Amino acid sequence: MRKTCLSAGRDFPVSHNATVVLIISLCVLGPSAVFIASSFASIRALGRNPSASPKIFTAMIISLAFAEGLAFIALLVAFQLLGQPK
Repeated sequence: MRKTCLSAGRDFPVSHNATVVLIISLCVLGPSAVFIASSFASIRALGRNPSASPKIFTAMIISLAFAEGLAFIALLVAFQLLGQPK
């Protein structure tokens, strides 16, 4: 049986490698966006209120740790799903 992807009424063969690349790139791009947004917001907040540095730094580290944890879990799930036999 051939795997296909239905798009606009046409059948296209789905490449396993393309699926792997797409899933892993999404697992990397999501947390990268969180890193960018969190870093930008914390630097901007430090520029506005330098005296709040410890609170801002703590919140930034916690958000980055959660984003890193989610990225790690997403990659584990992706490798588990893609490691199953075809």
